[in-house]
Amino acid sequence: MAQEMSKYAAAGVNIDAGNEAVSRIKKHARSTFNSHVLTDLGFFGGLYQLSNDSDKVLVSSVDSVGTKLKLAIALNKHDTVGIDIVNHCINDIFTCGASPLFFMDYLAVASLDPAQAESIVSGLAFACRDAGIALIGGETAELPGMYADGDYDLVGFVLGIVEKDRVINGAGIAAGDIILGLPSSGLHTNGYSLVRKIFGEDAASLNNVYPELGRTLGEVLLEPHRCYYKTAKPILPYIKGMAHITGGGLIENVPRIVPDGLVASFRSDSWNVLPIFELIQKKGDVDPSEMYRVFNMGLGMVLVCSPSDVERIKYDIADALVVGEVVESKKLDYKVIID
Repeated sequence: MAQEMSKYAAAGVNIDAGNEAVSRIKKHARSTFNSHVLTDLGFFGGLYQLSNDSDKVLVSSVDSVGTKLKLAIALNKHDTVGIDIVNHCINDIFTCGASPLFFMDYLAVASLDPAQAESIVSGLAFACRDAGIALIGGETAELPGMYADGDYDLVGFVLGIVEKDRVINGAGIAAGDIILGLPSSGLHTNGYSLVRKIFGEDAASLNNVYPELGRTLGEVLLEPHRCYYKTAKPILPYIKGMAHITGGGLIENVPRIVPDGLVASFRSDSWNVLPIFELIQKKGDVDPSEMYRVFNMGLGMVLVCSPSDVERIKYDIADALVVGEVVESKKLDYKVIID
């Protein structure tokens, strides 16, 4: 990465500080664990076995839409941010092989606007219906003084279930395995603090039309987070590991599933980097290595499988792309290579 301060850190988001925070809080969370907890902090979903003699494992995830909301507010378009958070959370637990059961939301506002709230929840309901799960409840909180007028925050929680012997955690990944990528629909829900710093967040800036995008910047940036659950569920028996490419990009997320002694080697020319990422890099003068650490760069989900299962997966998922392979490495300071 360039020697200058990370542009993402300058925009207010410090990935290294976030990693340190997770490292610091792990000891406190671990002190609450019992024999039913099957994963450590840092995996995509939290796994909890119902009982010692049960084969059922609950998988949960919680997250927020983040500063993508600032763009929705600027454009007064709130019917897609609910789709974002539902799909983000479902993708997280799906990496473990889990099927989602239900979703709950938390909406915090400075002052409640009923029409705005309905628009937000309409997106939540749409995504839940599409995934075949229930939106069973949530909380709406008015917090004057906590948020500026017009601002709000949207958080989601999903619970899923998987049989214990079908949990996917990457443990079986071996050298020679193939890496497939599933295309993203855009930025999904990450990197917006940097994007806002580069382009601005007022309606005039977001309504600019860039020829390489073919529509307004705001329309591209508000494109909903893609859900991979229904697309990839049929090929779960052939998958050794899955990584949801969110904050931290390929650099931070793929190592969560790669066993020690192995490296995920990506060929960057094997998939299309969407025009929005090229525009961000050009306008913001962002170092290529930082682009791959902040954004998904066109891949929203990464799958790892045996070479013999590649064609079966590509048959069932038309847009699956072979983007790399798993190789041996004696160096333990990195687990991802992007050539």
